[in-house]
Parts: sequence; structure tokens; C-alpha cells
Amino acid sequence: MNLPQQTQSRAGFQQGLSVADSGRILVVEDDPDISHLLQIQLRDQSFEVDVVNDGAEGLKRASAIDYRLIVLDLMLPGIDGLEICKRLRAQASSVPILMLTAKTTELDRVLGLELGADDYLTKPFSIMELQARIRAILRRVQQSSRQDGENADAVIEAGSLRIDAARRQVSLQDRLLDLTAKEFDLLLHFARNPGRVYSRSQLLDLVWGYSHSGYEHTVNTHINRLRKKIEAVSEQAYIETVWGVGYRFHEFSGC
Repeated sequence: MNLPQQTQSRAGFQQGLSVADSGRILVVEDDPDISHLLQIQLRDQSFEVDVVNDGAEGLKRASAIDYRLIVLDLMLPGIDGLEICKRLRAQASSVPILMLTAKTTELDRVLGLELGADDYLTKPFSIMELQARIRAILRRVQQSSRQDGENADAVIEAGSLRIDAARRQVSLQDRLLDLTAKEFDLLLHFARNPGRVYSRSQLLDLVWGYSHSGYEHTVNTHINRLRKKIEAVSEQAYIETVWGVGYRFHEFSGC
């Protein structure tokens, strides 16, 4: 942890967040120095902060309380961060998750993102970087909530696919599809923009809320899983590959 930077950019962080971004954050971190520093910094930005140091208690709190954001360490006693993330997404929880990891292998980072984490930070990290990541996550969530609010009563129908954004439910030929939070977000984004081609890096930025060159295969993995779930019910190709460019959602007449 880069401790000398902990007092930097407080005003800039506050300017980047609206009043709607204040709320309660859960920090699940077993290193007392890091958790204490996170608590100080987040409280300084007007967040209420709960801190727990083991995975089982972290999962219990996250399942019972509607948090604005969860800062989740990867390596924890009891239940690790990946398993917590997996279980929360299995519960259809859409709470934003910022994962902290001391591991530097690509596999650990990709696993976290594929299991539903919104972003990650590799230790050691600076407070300025932490603030930037939180700001980006909350901005994306706020924009998504605003868009969902504007289309609260809208149901997207494309062919035999039906997407209920408010209920976060997808049915195909009247059969509900079991999608992860990120799979749903990705499909919803595509369906709201039929016919438009997106590169992998654009999808990372628009759906995950960040852009890291070299992690485009995270998009590939989610699209492959989406396709398998759709193809198990229908032969219609909903997500099309545009070779050398990216992907697009099939444009149905009347979409």
C-alpha cells in the first residue's frame, strides 16, 4: 500500500461523485492496516463503512444488507473472495464489487471479473487509484440506474427473446434463462442497440465500466456463455460476430 498518498485528491474525489453516491460500503479485508486505511478514506468521503476480516462474515453481511459497494479481498480466511463473489451473483445480487488482490497472475484477475466482479485492484495500490476506481464504478452504476429508470416499464422483445430490465429477467420461447449479472448486463446492452457493432474494448468499457487492453477475452468468455445458453433453447443467432471488428446484436424487423 502506498501510504504517503492517502491524503491526496480528496476534493477531486468528492467533485466526481454526486450526493446520490453517498451510502454504505462493506470492506472485507483481513489485513488490519489496509482495512483501517480504507475505512478512514471512505468515511472521509461521507460513506458509512462496515469492516469485516473473514469471508464467512463478509458473505453474511453482503447477503443481508443493501450495500452501495463492496471492497472485497481475494485471499480471506474461511471463504475466499472469489467464492463470495460467485455466491452473491448466484443470489442475483447486483451490488458493485471492487476486488483487491495481492496475486498478480492474469488468471486470478480474469476469474474475478468472470465471476461478476466489477473491477479489481492489485496490491500495493495508491489511494488515488482506489478513488478513481470507486468513482468509475459508482458513475457506471448511476448511469445504468438512470437508464433503467427511464425505461422502467419497457420490455425489449427481439424474435422470441424477451428482456425485462426492471425485473432483470430474460426469457426465450417462454423459458427463463439463468444468466449471471454480467451476462444479463451484456445482453441488455446489445439488445438496446441492435445492429450496432462493438469492439471487445468498447464492451469492456461500456458494460464492465473500465478498459484494460489485454483482457478482451473476458468479453469473449461471456459472449460464448451467453450463446450456449441461448442456443440450448433456440437456433436463432442473437449475438453475431463481425470478424476483425467485434460483435453485434441481430437486428430484427421492428426492433
